[in-house]
Amino acid sequence: MDGDTLYSIGDLARRTGLTVKAIRFYSDRGIVPPTDRSPAGYRRYGIDAVARLDLVRTLRDLGLDLPTIRKVVDQEISLPEVAAAHAEALAVQIRTLRLRRAVLTAVARRGSTPEEMDFMHKLARLSEDERRRLIDDFLDTAFGGLDVDHGFAATRRSMTPELPDDPEAEQVEAWVELAELSQDPGFRALMRRMAEQHADDHARGDAMGLRRDSTAAVRDQVGPALEAGITPASPQADQVVAAVMAEYAHVLGRPDDVDLRRQLLSRLETANDPRREAYLQLLAVINGWPAPESLAPALDWFIRALRARIPG
Repeated sequence: MDGDTLYSIGDLARRTGLTVKAIRFYSDRGIVPPTDRSPAGYRRYGIDAVARLDLVRTLRDLGLDLPTIRKVVDQEISLPEVAAAHAEALAVQIRTLRLRRAVLTAVARRGSTPEEMDFMHKLARLSEDERRRLIDDFLDTAFGGLDVDHGFAATRRSMTPELPDDPEAEQVEAWVELAELSQDPGFRALMRRMAEQHADDHARGDAMGLRRDSTAAVRDQVGPALEAGITPASPQADQVVAAVMAEYAHVLGRPDDVDLRRQLLSRLETANDPRREAYLQLLAVINGWPAPESLAPALDWFIRALRARIPG
């Protein structure tokens, strides 16, 4: 059957694989209108009905609604236009589903309360501008009013998360966790304290022509000791502590005494807070950066070694 041959609904069902009920449904809505009717009043369709039904089935499988499908098959709007609009709508749905999945995953992993889940869901749904304002508020708390000459402008930029337009699920989950962490008053106070200590040390270091951070000195000096298996309480650790303290004392222009060691111990204990490292790890996931080197092993080692060498 072809050419001018007309088809019954049963014929179309056999050719397209659709049910008679489905074809009648599309016909009733004018998407696949009959070409003619038989003397008994039964609908008859031309060969173009087969192509229209194939297109309808494909568009329905892709999730398009019936009014839009009718406009496509009637050529009131072009298929590329519909495809582009529908692809964008699906992209929005995918982003929404990823946000929901991230929240549910975090809730399941943490055993969150309903209140915590509601808070995380609100964080996940923030717009790009709202996310920026939330992080700017956190960074203002940490670095606001401090001297930009000490590198805080660059530090601020390096601590800003940039969630992609089409993020992976792990990036969304990391964003929710980072945003939640940034609102923790204890973490905010910690970051402000670190920034103020950093500014103070660098102000003194600038006067001495030095800019090296104390954590960098610890990392460089302790790394070989860790590799060599030297323990913090062993006599071999003495020279490591002495080397770090000599550099720190030189930066501040002070003698290496008990007060200075207590000051450095306090700074390193602050820097070694696990929330700081968690923020940096989450930031790397969100921004697609390589995972940062963990300073925790070196700081743990040196804190124990330094504490063992402070009297009382």
